[in-house]
Amino acid sequence: MDFKLKRNNKVHVTSLTILKLSVFFVFLGRAYQYLFWDAPFRAFFWDEQLLKFFVESILKIEWDDYATSISVDNLIQGLILFFGAVYAVAAIIALIFRYNKRVHKVIILIGAVGLFILAYLLMKEQFYRFSQFFEYSLQFSIPVLLVYYKRSFVKKHLDLILKILIAAVFGAHALYAIGYYPVSGHFLDMTISITGFSEEVAKTFLLVAGVLDILVAIFIFFPRVAKYTLIYAMVWGLLTSFARIVSGFYFDFFWESIHSSLYQVIYRLPHGLIPLMVLFRMKEKTTVI
Repeated sequence: MDFKLKRNNKVHVTSLTILKLSVFFVFLGRAYQYLFWDAPFRAFFWDEQLLKFFVESILKIEWDDYATSISVDNLIQGLILFFGAVYAVAAIIALIFRYNKRVHKVIILIGAVGLFILAYLLMKEQFYRFSQFFEYSLQFSIPVLLVYYKRSFVKKHLDLILKILIAAVFGAHALYAIGYYPVSGHFLDMTISITGFSEEVAKTFLLVAGVLDILVAIFIFFPRVAKYTLIYAMVWGLLTSFARIVSGFYFDFFWESIHSSLYQVIYRLPHGLIPLMVLFRMKEKTTVI
């Protein structure tokens, strides 16, 4: 009984550590992006079809004046920097998170809302393709899971919740890779840059990768093959994360190359870490006492 209790405690501590690290990386990567690069807030604030009536009827400003206003642009940039600062604080709090600290929960949840908004804006930029939103579902969901980790419902269903999020991410990627949506030129260029394949071979490679992503989204729910599926998801999730920095790396522009793509690596690391978390929990739970 004591051994079983110790083992369960080990599962809890390790799972929570991986979850905290995953949340830390998401917030750190987004803070890096917002503070040093940009965020797609203008996709909302400069949407004429959506905001023209409000701007001209409520704010009493002509749309052309609004869209070209330096003050409005500065306001948008200030909002981006504000969320960048929130993410930076949330990243630190994720590492030292305490469940008896209400302020910790509030900041993490504010960060999660920001990530949810970001996922919506990225989807909006892609003509409201829902797969674009679900591609980031794991990123905006795990901060919420951290906050409510000790709730009985989350404890009971955590593995299932995480598997659903993993399936959503891999399934969303697959829709682009298999050509259901137009194959991303960025994905294609990245594949060619790393592998040296021709364009046609690169498209075939992405098609195969997309099919495997779909299989991950399905087989992750079948106990007999879940272990191997999670291993693949962990490895592929980490490889595709680091691919961002490898594909755009140039020795002649060493620091510039790192700086321009490192944030994309950081906030994607949970795509490999969360499958590792589920794999670890599965392994410990099936260990024979």
